[in-house]
Amino acid sequence: MESERDFTPQCPIPLTEYPHILLAHGGGGELMHHLIEKMFLPAFRNALLDAQHDGAVLDLEGIRLAFTTDSYVVHPLVFPGGTIGDLAINGTVNDLAMCGARPLFLSAGFILEEGLPMETLWHIVQSMQRAAERAKVQLVTGDTKVVDKGKGDGLFINTTGIGIIEHNCLIAPHRVQPGDAILLNGDIGRHGIAIMAVREGLAFESPIESDTAPLADLVLQLLQAGIDVHCLRDLTRGGLASALNEIARAGGVHIHIEESAIPVCEDVRGACEILGLDPLYVANEGRLVAFIGPTDVERVLTIMRAHPLGADARLIGRVTDDDPGLVTMTSAIGARRVVDMLSGEQLPRIC
Repeated sequence: MESERDFTPQCPIPLTEYPHILLAHGGGGELMHHLIEKMFLPAFRNALLDAQHDGAVLDLEGIRLAFTTDSYVVHPLVFPGGTIGDLAINGTVNDLAMCGARPLFLSAGFILEEGLPMETLWHIVQSMQRAAERAKVQLVTGDTKVVDKGKGDGLFINTTGIGIIEHNCLIAPHRVQPGDAILLNGDIGRHGIAIMAVREGLAFESPIESDTAPLADLVLQLLQAGIDVHCLRDLTRGGLASALNEIARAGGVHIHIEESAIPVCEDVRGACEILGLDPLYVANEGRLVAFIGPTDVERVLTIMRAHPLGADARLIGRVTDDDPGLVTMTSAIGARRVVDMLSGEQLPRIC
């Protein structure tokens, strides 16, 4: 008689092909994208998951809600400009905002390592409380677990969020279309470099601080102004390059950007050169790209630049209909190159 084991489908990603994938940190690279596409999506396939957005948009008897979850494993737990706690609040709030939702409620799950100093935990909890107040969300439920010393690297946090969608605009990768303009709300790379500077012991004339911030208010101002936003994406793991590749693939379009239009502060650029990093792939926690119709560009830039989190907003590129799924860039010296998704994780444990 055949056992249940005989009916188990073969693993869609053979370990002989990617034996190291289970050892990789974080996400944002080609391997993690492959893992999601080949294993998780087929295993749990449904229409909401297939949208491949930052969260699920749920229609409950005429009320549209956004629902998302994320886990945070950043090291160190406290870094210039933030902590793992405010990062957990802002990151989940931003995922809801990318769905066009007004964030309302969060849950939090804490995995504490035995021996974590109470002073450190209290500092992180306080930073979460301040971040939640700033983002106008409430933490309404949660869970705490403790693992043995050496098994948890201090603290991991999972947050899940619910927000309400108060407009009729559909924001999703499949709405991106040829002719769309791509707008970026500010300079890139500061979060990743703030983390790496601490890890590598780099000292700068002025410390580089993380850009961690809640983006919901900025997004809601665009929507309240009647802007038909086609797609939004926050630039976390894998940075600007990975976000654009995900959208190009999901939307079946070609994205072209201009390097000279992408703001990178000089300290971040210098640190990237020292560390051998490309700012396009460095993580951010307060940056987004917005895909909009070409006639709305000036109005969107005006709204963004009037907001503290969009003061340095730029038009960085366009969407075309040739070479679907491709991202290309004109460099500062005029050369054109393909901007690939990373084959691995450039900066592990970054968020």
